[in-house]
Amino acid sequence: MRYVSTRGGSVDRRFSEVLMEGLAPDGGLYVPTCYPTVDEVTLQRWRCLPYAELAFEILSLYIDDIPSDELRAIIASTYTPETFGSAQIVPLRKLDESIALLNLSNGPTFAFKDMAMQLLGNLFEAELGRRGAQLNILGATSGDTGSAAEYAMRGKQNVQVFMLSPRDRMSLFQQAQMFSLMDKNIHNLVVEGSFDTCQDIVKAVSADLAFKRQYNIGTVNSINWARLLAQVVYYFSGYFQATNDNSERISFCVPSGNFGNICAGHVARMMGLPIAKLVLATNENDVLDEFFKTGRYRARASSETMVTSSPSMDISKASNFERFAFDLLGRDAQRVEQLFGMELSQRGQFRLTDQETASIARYGFVSGKSTHVDRLRTIADAWQRHRNMIDPHTADGVKVAREHLLPDTRAIVLETALPLKFEDIIREATGQEPPRPAAVAGLEQRPRRCEVVAPSAEAVMAYIARHCNA
Repeated sequence: MRYVSTRGGSVDRRFSEVLMEGLAPDGGLYVPTCYPTVDEVTLQRWRCLPYAELAFEILSLYIDDIPSDELRAIIASTYTPETFGSAQIVPLRKLDESIALLNLSNGPTFAFKDMAMQLLGNLFEAELGRRGAQLNILGATSGDTGSAAEYAMRGKQNVQVFMLSPRDRMSLFQQAQMFSLMDKNIHNLVVEGSFDTCQDIVKAVSADLAFKRQYNIGTVNSINWARLLAQVVYYFSGYFQATNDNSERISFCVPSGNFGNICAGHVARMMGLPIAKLVLATNENDVLDEFFKTGRYRARASSETMVTSSPSMDISKASNFERFAFDLLGRDAQRVEQLFGMELSQRGQFRLTDQETASIARYGFVSGKSTHVDRLRTIADAWQRHRNMIDPHTADGVKVAREHLLPDTRAIVLETALPLKFEDIIREATGQEPPRPAAVAGLEQRPRRCEVVAPSAEAVMAYIARHCNA
């Protein structure tokens, strides 16, 4: 398997190179030259596999430069009941007759990001050991990516993490999870602005090829193909748990901000998983909902990005969206460069042609939007009628999933985090306190270590230069 950039400037990369580079040098995102497809016989064989074995089967289709025995061992050491709380790893739980929730939030930081980040940490450590190299990871977070990355990388040999987060735009629990880490290889940098401000800085630093090479900068954001690839696995697992045979079709509804999670569903569908619809749910920051309904993609400025009660989705520039656009546009890298490299950077928006917009339907996407009032109502309803406590992002997914239910087709909503990460809105909606494991008792009162930096690539590069060896 080889990889190319969505903008055409980088070709014929192998997986280990894509893993370490993250963003392509031309500013595009790495994608496989083709999606391997699976037939009915293969789907049936995979149906009864334990999660780690299923992950090996899927990932080995995309990874041919890590010996099979080593890859299998890395995956087996990642997806364990001890780390993820159950033998199923991602157990499915019924909400009602039409909707089930895929539990993705039983990892170390109680968010779905652990599913990919735990694997990414182990892949990095193995590859760095093979190369005898060091890696300085630069990332941006709207809440859950940061803690998942830091918990996956803390104490790893030859790895340092520099994580940017927007000031006062995460829940208190999310802030405490990150800032209470005292590991010397973890650096929390707080930036004035929104998540998009942080994400733009990460891209700008990655685009400085001289600095990137000098300090060996890598990324754990979902622009890293390895992270997105790991997420493909749980679509297959969720489908197998929800169905009796491969003739059934299931819709997946995904709360979406940066488009990485649902992009993994797009990959699974392209591989042949019988997905009826990919239902994209946004909050009030509805850039993606607008696109899928109109063909117009209009990124908002930081000042226009709303602060909502589902803060991990307070994103108005969806980085992974370019991967789907590459497929939508017939893998025309020149057209992608025109839209994302020129029109978006110069005008902040672009509009597809009528013909391009019409082709969206072939990929099974529909979308919807949820507001603060919607999520309060959905959280309250799930608790009152089903005694199921869900977090605000998952509530956005449930609300939008109900709007797109198809006859004789059930929907799986991807759970994004445990309710304890958003206690204020859970309390407001249900009058209840979400359960809190003993391991995080008094988390918000623990000492904190973070540093405020100016919202610029130059300030972040200077910080990195001061805190690591080139």
